[in-house]
Amino acid sequence: MPTRSSRTVRTIGVLAPGEPAVLDAEEPEPGPGQAWVQTEWSGVSAGTEVAIVRGTDPHHVLHWDPELRSFDDAGPPAAYPVTGLGYMEVGRVTESRTASLAEGALVAMAYGHRTGTCADPSARPVIGVPDDLDPLLGVYLAQMGPICVNGLLHAAASAAGPAAGVDAGVRDRHVLVTGAGVVGLLTALLAVQHGAADVVVAEPSAERRAVAEVLGLATLRDDGTAWRAVKERWRHGPGDAGADVVLQCRGHDTALATALKALRPQGTVVDLGFYQAGAEAVRLGEEFHHNGLAVVCAQISRVPRGMAGSWPRTALAQVTLDLLRARGAEIRRHVVTDVLPFDDGPRLLADLAGRRLAAPPLQAVLRF
Repeated sequence: MPTRSSRTVRTIGVLAPGEPAVLDAEEPEPGPGQAWVQTEWSGVSAGTEVAIVRGTDPHHVLHWDPELRSFDDAGPPAAYPVTGLGYMEVGRVTESRTASLAEGALVAMAYGHRTGTCADPSARPVIGVPDDLDPLLGVYLAQMGPICVNGLLHAAASAAGPAAGVDAGVRDRHVLVTGAGVVGLLTALLAVQHGAADVVVAEPSAERRAVAEVLGLATLRDDGTAWRAVKERWRHGPGDAGADVVLQCRGHDTALATALKALRPQGTVVDLGFYQAGAEAVRLGEEFHHNGLAVVCAQISRVPRGMAGSWPRTALAQVTLDLLRARGAEIRRHVVTDVLPFDDGPRLLADLAGRRLAAPPLQAVLRF
């Protein structure tokens, strides 16, 4: 059987902890039903990617057993080099062997910081970027936006079950969002768009609170006491104060501790954070136990149980597109803070991992 030919592309990977670099990689030539996509923009995830550059993500610290879906010390952790980073790409279809992808079309995908890829719509989502959207904002369509929409879905499922609409967990409810990074800001804007009675963002950084405020969001300084201000803001009755739901969007145990303390009795934390260490600040014997609280992990590899048929990635992307059409100009102006050449990507990631930047970007996007 003949070997399928391939193309060499340039990609950003990690040779060893602390050593991101531009590498060569192979992509298969497009076959029937496939197309070639030439990358134009790629967003940088300052959480997941920086963890891999640092070597602090769990897969590079512990062994992952995919059958038991658990971490242990029964084998070696994942090895370096990591040959691809990233999941927020926008590219142009330059060759097509499928009627579903026209040559010249702009599409959003999650395939990493690489100069091009073989796109197979039957294997992974390919989201069209419409003409009425700033093409750079397409970086949010394939995965980052769906991450945030999935948080709302988990709130909806917790409040009203698997048949609930995406708004069921936030509509007419009091919503606290912890964290004003990209995930927190987009999630807060989604909660506003889907009818929340009130939305407050708790964030320790004054600079990030300022971005949230210019987007029209109320903020609190998360200095360990923000939970008290939340409970004073939302009083529902005797012994009943606080947020109906917290959308937790920081990978820090202190943010989860704030979230639990800020909830009203029997409230829910929907956790979108990616933790890379322990959770010493979380006290499960305190509010979690005495107020009957719940913590739900919203992870992009799955929507809530029972919702998969109604909520494929394309549906999550459509909700994201609705937000970008309504608020895209503001998001482009205030959230996307840095646009830089592809070749500068390794330096940026190394500086982020080494905490060498006095003013780290909120959202950096690589230009190809």
